[in-house]
Amino acid sequence: MDLGLKDRVYVVTGATRGLGFASARELAADGAKVIVTGRDAARAADAAASLGPDVVGVAADNGDPEAAARLVATAKERFGRLDGILISVGGPAPGLASTNTDEQWAAAFESVFLGAVRLARAAAAELGEGGVIGFVLSGSVHEPIPGLTISNGLRPGLAGFAKSLSVELGPRGIRVVGLLPARIDTDRVRELDALSGDTATARAANESGIPLRRYGTPEEFGRTAAFLLSPAASYLTGIMLPVDGGARHGF
Repeated sequence: MDLGLKDRVYVVTGATRGLGFASARELAADGAKVIVTGRDAARAADAAASLGPDVVGVAADNGDPEAAARLVATAKERFGRLDGILISVGGPAPGLASTNTDEQWAAAFESVFLGAVRLARAAAAELGEGGVIGFVLSGSVHEPIPGLTISNGLRPGLAGFAKSLSVELGPRGIRVVGLLPARIDTDRVRELDALSGDTATARAANESGIPLRRYGTPEEFGRTAAFLLSPAASYLTGIMLPVDGGARHGF
């Protein structure tokens, strides 16, 4: 199936590893031109180099108020246009409602929530008909995840923002979509499993609650993201798509 990605231009944040990198790889493999970002300039450059000549690495922190405008400007300067953005943010610090500090909440709000809002607004101001804004969120949008209280607090609010944005931008032909990963086999998920002490036991317990009885792969997530960002998904907007192997049992 031709997704129609050839020569389209996307920004993918948090793309030096994990789900952001997997998504950027799928976009580039289908012919898109991509700006990949990460906090570390060398890692962003290395990630871009590994994905091909039409991928550019830029150092950017989602919590930086200037980052959004700079990334949009970079896309236009390097490739002449912007067709979409995938806003992927590293997970906030784990912890409980009783243990997470004000400083942790404030830092996470700046990067996970307000940083994503700024990126979406900057992209929306530049996108034309057929443009798309994607958010990588979490299964915690629907159900809290034990030990991730900050994420449980911020991700549902960001999903609400995305839904509101989809209503505002729909008349302009701009789509807004969200992806809700659960247990995808990334470094972040392995770190969370390790917090339980026995990683193998934690993984087996988690897999038992997934109908497909396994963790997803970053490649599977990346292919899903590439489809949602592509013209092939041109009538999908305002949706939050679980990428979880069936772990969420509700509709």
